[in-house]
Amino acid sequence: MIDFKPKLKIAFDETDWNLFVKRNSVFYWLIGILIAAIAIGAAFYLDETVWHFITQHQSRPMRSFMQNVSRFGDWPSHVALGLLLLAIAWRRGSKRWMRIFLAMFVAMAIAGLAGHVIKRTIPRARPSVKSELRWGGPRFESKYHALPSGHVGASTAFFGVLLFVRRRIGLACLGIPVLIGFSRMYIGAHYLSDVVVAMALGLLCASLVARLMLPDAQARICDPRIHV
Repeated sequence: MIDFKPKLKIAFDETDWNLFVKRNSVFYWLIGILIAAIAIGAAFYLDETVWHFITQHQSRPMRSFMQNVSRFGDWPSHVALGLLLLAIAWRRGSKRWMRIFLAMFVAMAIAGLAGHVIKRTIPRARPSVKSELRWGGPRFESKYHALPSGHVGASTAFFGVLLFVRRRIGLACLGIPVLIGFSRMYIGAHYLSDVVVAMALGLLCASLVARLMLPDAQARICDPRIHV
């Protein structure tokens, strides 16, 4: 007689583990939403304080450096980097990394589109605009497109995908959008909250794209048995 108990036990173990992973996924999403909400709220509260501090600590060399960071931190530079990485992956025959780099492109594009919609839906004057009207204003004038930062949202989405593939590399690369965000605040293009909202939007887009385009990426976050 064939003993089915070991097979049934394995099946039940796998079912229990899958349920555990799904619960972990929901838990991480809730924690992420809570952290994002707290960070955004704190950023809005500190907007004026940070803006006044930055304006009082300006220097010509630093401003020149930050202008260059801002210039090269826009989406064309990310596209060029992505194409280079995609070419390298194709040359080496790595379909997995080609898929990852394509996911980075898609995440950046979605974040950029979402950012533009928000800018036109909720116009906000940039810090450098001398106007008493901070919210509202012309929807199609770039001077009132402060929220969120397009540079930071695109960069965070682009590099954020790596968090779901190689966590350490992703965390290291997130220093790039942080630097870009600081440069945008330094030159008077954005408030702190514009940058924080953009980072939250970028990470959200990266998470969704990674979940859809990289099936194993979500497991790497939720499954502690998988070493990243």
